[in-house]
Parts: sequence; C-alpha cells; structure tokens
Amino acid sequence: MKVLLVEDNEMNRDMLSRRLERKGHEVLIAVDGQEAIAMTREHRPAVVLMDMSLPVLDGWEATRRLKADEWTRGIPVIALTAHALPAERDRALEAGCVAFETKPIDFPKLLAVMEAVAR
Repeated sequence: MKVLLVEDNEMNRDMLSRRLERKGHEVLIAVDGQEAIAMTREHRPAVVLMDMSLPVLDGWEATRRLKADEWTRGIPVIALTAHALPAERDRALEAGCVAFETKPIDFPKLLAVMEAVAR
C-alpha cells in the first residue's frame, strides 16, 4: 500500500520507512504538516502516518485540515507520537485521526492498524 510517513526526526523517519518498505509498502515522506497536506492531496496515499509534533504546521492542525478537505477527508490518518497521555490521544482523535500509536512504535501492531484502517 502507498503510505505517507510524516516525521521530522531523521532517525525515526529512516528507521520506520525502511521497515515499511521491507514489508512491501511504497513509502512517501513529508517532514512537516504543510508538506503532509500537499503530498496527501497530490499522491492520495492509502494511509497517513502523522507525527503530531512537527515544525511549520503541527500534526493536529494538519490532520484537521486534511479532514476538512473533501479531496483528502476519506484518507485515514494514524497519529504517531511520544505524547502518551490520554489527553493527547483524545486531542489526536478529535483532530480526525483514526488511531493513535505511541513511540517507540510497536511495529507489528502498527502494521495491523494500517491494514484495518486502509480498508
């Protein structure tokens, strides 16, 4: 499946993108929320993996904008964050994320969630 990985931390981005590619996914990369919106509109990925703490435009606002846009509304967004507090999870879900995964990422669980929401 085509996946947009939105992550500003180079080490996290490289590690996760390599693991996803090894599982056969086509991985597109964005490093901030603004770029994520543009790439989602242009490439129409099956799923967006959205870091929430991003430069330029944070993941919460980027997700809100994707969900407000008729062209990208139906693309599932999975929050990826180090913010594990229940309030952060609620905030991500309120912004429009369909799932919330904390860092460090449980990769088998993430793959299962991706499969479930991309259907």
